[in-house]
Amino acid sequence: MARRYDPDRRQRIIDAAIAVVAERGIAALSHRAVAAAADVPLGSTTYHFATLDDLLVAALRQVNRGWLTGFARWVDGIDTAAPLADEVIRLVEETLAGDRSRVVLEYELYLAALRHEAVRPIAAACLDEMVRLLGRRTGDLPTARAVVAFADGLLIQHLLTGRPFDRATVRAGLEGVPA
Repeated sequence: MARRYDPDRRQRIIDAAIAVVAERGIAALSHRAVAAAADVPLGSTTYHFATLDDLLVAALRQVNRGWLTGFARWVDGIDTAAPLADEVIRLVEETLAGDRSRVVLEYELYLAALRHEAVRPIAAACLDEMVRLLGRRTGDLPTARAVVAFADGLLIQHLLTGRPFDRATVRAGLEGVPA
């Protein structure tokens, strides 16, 4: 039987892995589940991604590209005349008001680095890029790192608790952060 030319197969497998995690969570990620979702033979998933960690790395890289694009857009749109606290509030509000399932997926893949050592450098690189991007605005990398950590914490807490977003609490938490 002739081998079928399928140049998009690897990308379909990555997209399917992301879809599996989005629909059923990280625990459901397997070569078999991804092969079924991508409509490819099981051997194709293991050919392109020998381990699940390899697949997680590819999925997180793709998801991070989208997250960083949005984050860079936020940084570029920062009103330099406004207090940085107001701009962080805008970031968190816009993120929480957007597609919740997308944000949950992003954090689920990001937090997979806690259990999958191969994924840690990808998650760390994303954080470092966020700090670098925000550091252009703050002129201070330690402040940028603290603001990124604060925003991350707020987003995770709101996703976990479902509590309403409270601008005053965020503003108070960022009081004294240089603009």
